[in-house]
Amino acid sequence: MPQRTLSELAQLCGAQLDGDGSRPIDGPANLIDAGPREISFLANPRYREQLTTTRAAAVVVAPDFERTRADLALLRVRDPSRAFTRIVEAFHEPVPPAPRGIHPTAVVESGAVVASTASIGPLCYVAAGARIGERAVLHPSVSVGHGSSVGDETVLHSGVRVYGRVQIGARCIVHAGSVIGSDGYGFEPTREGWAKIPQVGTVVVEDDVEMGANCAIDRGRFGATRIGRGSKLDNLVHVAHNVIVGEAALLIAQCGIAGSSQIGNRAIIAGQAGIGGHVKIGDGARIGGQSGVANDIPAGMDYLGTPAHPRGDALRQWSLVARLPDLTQRVRDLERKIAELERGHASAGEDSP
Repeated sequence: MPQRTLSELAQLCGAQLDGDGSRPIDGPANLIDAGPREISFLANPRYREQLTTTRAAAVVVAPDFERTRADLALLRVRDPSRAFTRIVEAFHEPVPPAPRGIHPTAVVESGAVVASTASIGPLCYVAAGARIGERAVLHPSVSVGHGSSVGDETVLHSGVRVYGRVQIGARCIVHAGSVIGSDGYGFEPTREGWAKIPQVGTVVVEDDVEMGANCAIDRGRFGATRIGRGSKLDNLVHVAHNVIVGEAALLIAQCGIAGSSQIGNRAIIAGQAGIGGHVKIGDGARIGGQSGVANDIPAGMDYLGTPAHPRGDALRQWSLVARLPDLTQRVRDLERKIAELERGHASAGEDSP
């Protein structure tokens, strides 16, 4: 890993240096684990206390941060998190590029078109009629089905399965174990049991999409399931048949989108949220973790809970729920007092002449 000085790092991320610029830095680390030749950052105030004990040589902080330790150099910048990303990149040793060409153990069927600059790794399978673009990389054990296309500079990591007639755009990244184009979940009840509904559509993944490990993107019953340009899917995301995900949406770990729903541009679906079928999530809407959404969500709105409600309403409901034990006890006390008063009135009635 290359070594940098604090002056070099401050210049790299546009920070104002408060400390010795000649001090050498070996790499980045978090506040707890950082050593005396490493740099860290503080973007969330909840971790401020860790500054009192960190052994880091320097910390990236906001411009108005008040110095509390003379021995700790500070790099002051408007966006510490983004600046630290630049610093991490400066220490990152690039992964050697995959060798161009087709590995001897790969199977490329007759009729497949593979660009001369593409890399097809060990034990890959490319079916007849498939197309692999310029500088695309298929890591070991990737399979690309009949008639599918993988765009220029797209990277498919080990074990990715692309079924037939799927389109993946340019500069996409799909991490290990993800499956694109498996059948949508469709069955009809009959006297003999559940009859499978044919899933004859496809999946279209537009340019600059990234998918985490073990995502499942189902093909449409007819037409296309679509993942919009620039969208980012975390690990273990499920997108069902005929779902339309807009551009630059974020789908976070373990969320599931049921069939024929629409996710708007730049919408955020947080971890373990479930979106029901035929639901429309508006542009820029944000759905909180573990929420259950059964109805349309307007653009730009924040929704939480199951069933999901506007954020303010959900927080008030949760506050009331937290008070239920106390309210229940108060009701019991009132009931007891009322019973005592009623017994007192009854006794007074019996004693009257």
